[in-house]
Amino acid sequence: MRGTISKIAIAMGALMLSAAGCAVDGAAVAEPAAQGTIGITLPTTARPRWVKDGDNMKKQFELLGYTTDLKYAEDDAAAQADQVEEMVDNGVEALIIAAIDGPLMKDALEKAAADDIPVISYDRLIRGTPNVDYYATFDNFRVGVLQGKAIVDRLKLATAKGPFNLELFAGSPTDNNATFFFNGAMSVLRPHISSGKLVLRSGKHEFADVSTVGYERKLAQTRMAGLLTKHYGSAPLHAVLSPLDRMSLGITDALKAGGYGTAAKPLPVITGQDVEVDSVKLIAGGGGQVQTVFKDTRELAKVAVRMTDMLLRGETPPVNDTEQYHNGVKVMSTFLLQPVEVDKSNYQRILVDGGYYTAEQLSG
Repeated sequence: MRGTISKIAIAMGALMLSAAGCAVDGAAVAEPAAQGTIGITLPTTARPRWVKDGDNMKKQFELLGYTTDLKYAEDDAAAQADQVEEMVDNGVEALIIAAIDGPLMKDALEKAAADDIPVISYDRLIRGTPNVDYYATFDNFRVGVLQGKAIVDRLKLATAKGPFNLELFAGSPTDNNATFFFNGAMSVLRPHISSGKLVLRSGKHEFADVSTVGYERKLAQTRMAGLLTKHYGSAPLHAVLSPLDRMSLGITDALKAGGYGTAAKPLPVITGQDVEVDSVKLIAGGGGQVQTVFKDTRELAKVAVRMTDMLLRGETPPVNDTEQYHNGVKVMSTFLLQPVEVDKSNYQRILVDGGYYTAEQLSG
């Protein structure tokens, strides 16, 4: 493995420096050995969570003696593949990739494999290639379960007569996680749809029909506005499944423009994910978006850094899932972290007391 060879070379170099030494107050002092560079490419700076991810990994690698080449592709999949190729050409020791479009990585990852550069798929599974070593992520099916359960609980479907009107939104078709979010939510919602207690006035219930390219806020807003115009003239909308906060905010914008958000016409139950500041503020204020799913990316960064460091030291990283995630070529050795639901009752304890946000960031 390239990293192991580099480590031996580094160690030998450190010994040579130690033997030769350099005079500091008459004593021989060895120069500190660098651990090499880790290439990290993440989707975008437009979403605060990815910036936090990058900052956290960079700091942790630096504490271990590595340097990092951290890049953001600004949701341009081709640009991200070019970033990976450039990192390989520059001789990085390992790659951590949160892919925008995994299959477009195939050629770049072949180059990485030819140079024995280990690859960690970060949060989003890279599909269609054998040249991925490990996967670090959250239980994304569980994310969807939490979102679906939020709708069931807030509408009190266990006891309420109904029927209630529901519309479904799903994430980007290029992101493998999006199907896990959707399938998790539908595992909870589908029985109530089948029973007639939840009604989809649009008739759209398949992932392909409700997906949102790039999780774009404006696309979600435009689709929600169209649904209201076409299907909800005088009929109320009671709940909206949204996989991500940025989409939830766009959906909320469309609903408010359509007259929702008053005592006579309250906002429906809206779900989310990623604890974006504006969504947490809505949740804290009550009404509309009722929850978001918190994936503590500080912990995910620790897992990815540990995986990478262990691989470069010739060790086998621990995993806790070897069955659930297949990238179309092989089953991935995966470490799963657990997501947590955040709502009005616990956002202070989880996000502020937990140090993810300050109280000032969530005020106003």
